[in-house]
Amino acid sequence: MLRHFFTFLLLNVYPFNMASERTRILLTNDDGYHADGIVALEAALSEIGDVYVVAPESEMSGASHSLTLSRPLRIRQRAERHWTVDGTPTDCVTLAINQIFSEAERPHICCSGINHGANLGDDATYSGTVAGALESTILGVPGLAFSLASYRDQDFSESAKVAAEITKKALAEGLPVWTLLNVNVPKGVPKGIRITKQGFKNARPIISEHIDPRGKLYYWIGEVREGFRAEGGTDFEAIDEGYVSVTPMRSDLTSHSGVEKLQNWNTN
Repeated sequence: MLRHFFTFLLLNVYPFNMASERTRILLTNDDGYHADGIVALEAALSEIGDVYVVAPESEMSGASHSLTLSRPLRIRQRAERHWTVDGTPTDCVTLAINQIFSEAERPHICCSGINHGANLGDDATYSGTVAGALESTILGVPGLAFSLASYRDQDFSESAKVAAEITKKALAEGLPVWTLLNVNVPKGVPKGIRITKQGFKNARPIISEHIDPRGKLYYWIGEVREGFRAEGGTDFEAIDEGYVSVTPMRSDLTSHSGVEKLQNWNTN
C-alpha cells in the first residue's frame, strides 16, 4: 500500500535519529479521552514506540485551532503515560510538549485521532483533530492527523493499521519542516494511498431554532451536504474512490496568488 509513498519528501525534512533511543509518540484527539478511535490508535502505535496520551476530558469536535486563554486549565493523570486536559486539542498538545514532557525528552512525533468521521476539504479548518497535529508542527514536533471517513458502523481496525504504517514511514523518512499530514481513511479496506490537495465541499448551512424548558431561544447549527467539487486530485475524490487521502498542510494561510495580484495596492 505504501509503495512509492512520500517520494515527494526529499528535501527540508525533520531530522530523526531513532537508533539511540526509544521512540516517543504523543497521542491526542478531539473526540475525548475515552473515544474508540484513540483507543484503537494507541494500540496500533504501541508496537512502534512509547505512546503518551494527552487528550481532552470531553468531546471537543469542531474546536478548530482554539487555545484556552480565558480560564485556567487542569491536567489529570489517569494512568501511566495517560493524561487528560479540560480543554481543546491545541491545549493538550501545548501542555504536553511544554509541561508534561521534559525539554530533553520531547516527543518524536504527534499523532491526532482517529477522528470519528472525515476531515476533508473545508472541514479541516474546523477540525480539532487537524488542529492537534497543526499545533505540534508549530512547536517543532511533526504532526499527523488521522480520520475515519465513516459516520456509521465505525470499525477502526483498518484505519489504525494505515495510521501505524504512515507513522512508521514518517519516522523513518521524515516530513517537510512545518508540514503536517491530514490523513483520511475510507470505510473498509483501502485500495491504496493517494497524495491529495484539499478539496471543497458543496454544502449549505441549516440553523434550527428551538425553545428551552425555561422559554429561552436557542439555536442548533447544522448543514446539508450536496457533494463536492470534482477538481481532480482532491481529498474528497480519493475517499470517494476508496483510497486513503494524505494531504500535506501547514499553518501558512497566505494566498500567494493574492499577494501577486494585489501588488498595486502597495504605497510608499
